[in-house]
Amino acid sequence: MSKILYEVYQNDIKDSESAMYGKWYARLKSTETMTLTKMAKHISEHGSVFTEDVVEGVIKKFKTCLLELLLDSKKVKVAGLGTFYLTCECTKGGADKAEDFNVNQHLSALHIRFLPDQTAEDNLSSREFIKKAEFVNVKNLLSGSTDDSGENQENGSNTSGGGSTNTGGNTDGDDESYGD
Repeated sequence: MSKILYEVYQNDIKDSESAMYGKWYARLKSTETMTLTKMAKHISEHGSVFTEDVVEGVIKKFKTCLLELLLDSKKVKVAGLGTFYLTCECTKGGADKAEDFNVNQHLSALHIRFLPDQTAEDNLSSREFIKKAEFVNVKNLLSGSTDDSGENQENGSNTSGGGSTNTGGNTDGDDESYGD
């Protein structure tokens, strides 16, 4: 079974008003970043009738078309996965009046966002997704220990509690690799 790796770290960002200072939190870790080619190979190895190069071509075309459709003010829903859409970021302060708003002056960025599918059969929402996950502490993995004490056993999965708030530090999981 696949496992989600995490490490426990202490919040060392001093903020006199923060109750989070000095507390311990989990940070997810990745074993590698899958390239398009690796992803295409992985898909083709799952009993697909399509070869790796065909899968890679379809994914590349999907990316091109996704960007084209988003730039045409469309959302793109991939059934069972979720919806891609654009949001904009405006400059601080904005315009004083609607007629003074200027895209070149007041719009600073466009962002591609993703909303996971939340249908009953393919619920990828945070609460449902965590129920399907099994967690392993990187420290225990590297030391060879199998003791994951202090973790809750719920629905057959290890969960480490906590919330979904980013409390600082690098949380993208690409800063270190384990098991490459």
